[in-house]
Amino acid sequence: MRRSRWVPAAVLLTSVSLLAACGGGGDTGSGSDKGNAAVTVYGTEPQNGLLPSNTNEIGGTKALEPMFTKLVSFDSQTGAPSNAMAESIESSDAKTYDIKLKKGWKFHDGTEVKAKNFVDAWNWAANAKNGQLNSAFFEQIEGFDAVNPGKNKTPTADKMTGLQLVNDYEFKAVLKAPFSVFPTKVGYDAFAPLPDSFFTDPKAFTEHPIGNGPLKFVSRTPNVDIKLTRFDDYQGQDKVKFKDLTIKIYSSQETAYQDLKSGRLDFMETLPPSAVTGGKYKTELGENLVEGHLLGISTIAIPYYVPGYNNIHLRKAVSMAINREQIVQTVMNDTYTPADSWVSHGIEGYRPGVCGEACKYDPVKAKAELAQSGFTGKLTITSNADGGRKEPLVAACNSIKNALGIECDFVPATNFGQYRGIVVGKQLTGMGRSDWSADYPSIEDFLNPIYKTDAGSNDSAYSSPVTDELLTKADGTADKAAAIKAYQAAEDQVAKDLPQIPVWDEKGVAAKSKRLKVAKLDFRRIPDYPSIEVG
Repeated sequence: MRRSRWVPAAVLLTSVSLLAACGGGGDTGSGSDKGNAAVTVYGTEPQNGLLPSNTNEIGGTKALEPMFTKLVSFDSQTGAPSNAMAESIESSDAKTYDIKLKKGWKFHDGTEVKAKNFVDAWNWAANAKNGQLNSAFFEQIEGFDAVNPGKNKTPTADKMTGLQLVNDYEFKAVLKAPFSVFPTKVGYDAFAPLPDSFFTDPKAFTEHPIGNGPLKFVSRTPNVDIKLTRFDDYQGQDKVKFKDLTIKIYSSQETAYQDLKSGRLDFMETLPPSAVTGGKYKTELGENLVEGHLLGISTIAIPYYVPGYNNIHLRKAVSMAINREQIVQTVMNDTYTPADSWVSHGIEGYRPGVCGEACKYDPVKAKAELAQSGFTGKLTITSNADGGRKEPLVAACNSIKNALGIECDFVPATNFGQYRGIVVGKQLTGMGRSDWSADYPSIEDFLNPIYKTDAGSNDSAYSSPVTDELLTKADGTADKAAAIKAYQAAEDQVAKDLPQIPVWDEKGVAAKSKRLKVAKLDFRRIPDYPSIEVG
């Protein structure tokens, strides 16, 4: 289904209560051959073990999203939130939230999901001792600073004071300050509940995760596949209409596309350059073309720790040397659009042109900025070469080379998991690809996790007291409209500093096999599993 825009979800500031989930997968059809069918989807090797609090990339998310159901779920097409495991999420001040759970929901090991499974999971994920990539997502909760006091500091507590159990099916989340995004944010994977068995052996759990979603874990063979199967006791409305799922790991998107056309693969959420060139995919796929609207953005991170890169004039020079319009037309065949902001179009609060002249192709001004920077030597852009990421970045390097008159090389990583390990370990030796897909539909999600000091996805190691202060102010603004304006002020500061260069937004072009009757693309650039029907 093609959507021209995202319909923003309303989050009430007083008496916050999301509506019960509607729609979804319906009957699993387990009594029919189609309901017992197996489905295969394209995948990339996850960066880490399969744990919600330590996964912030698509490779792992594809497996975790159907395995874990959070308090809130999102409409795959619009991003609108609705209650999933939550019976209600209510607040009179956007600071203290009373959360009640639906009863009778089970983990895949048969144990019941209770309030303590959320509270214990959130406390564990937030604790700096556990080194979770997504720990910063809990920073608004009262007591977070005690369990996660900052880099090279020792926690003084094991639990956040803001999480308070009321009974088996109710708990309270008290925040440091009003935060209107909270009822939406808790739909992100990091906020998933964990069964009691997790805390006995977390390492073993990541190798055989136990969730509470419509699909349960079967096996994982690194660089080969991840296998899931339907959880027949699932209580949610987003049930799947097939039995088995295999996420096939590919190092080559071209190989995956050939497998899809020949019926050896059922779904790809993105297409390889060979299919995109000249718009060939339109005739090759026909009715098997799947279009959607993604909430995401592609940027190039310029790490502050790389010698010579902590220079605003170099950043401007690189940005103005990239011919975005030409690259999206010739390399991506208009499946992307040029980006000139740090927030995806379709997100409430998005503004075009925030980047200003820094995102406009201008070789003359780019050369002047380079001269002012004093930078000499060669530029590089590193990324995983799989997943169709190489070609546009090679084109970007060529554009930089032609405009600035200096060398620029694409440096490939073996796969996505290896590349993210390089980025998280602050081991980039040049620029790096830094794509972002919305965890939840909010302008806050495009700023806090990426541009706050020491945030889990701060790929450029950017640190600005001004930006931090503006984001903290926005977080603590109770009125939603006023909060959006405050986040926009923080984006304006990011535009001044250029820690990451916006390059393009992906429109959302996917493909299904002939054997699938229906398949949709989720706004997070993953398959919409409940929509899949075998023909």
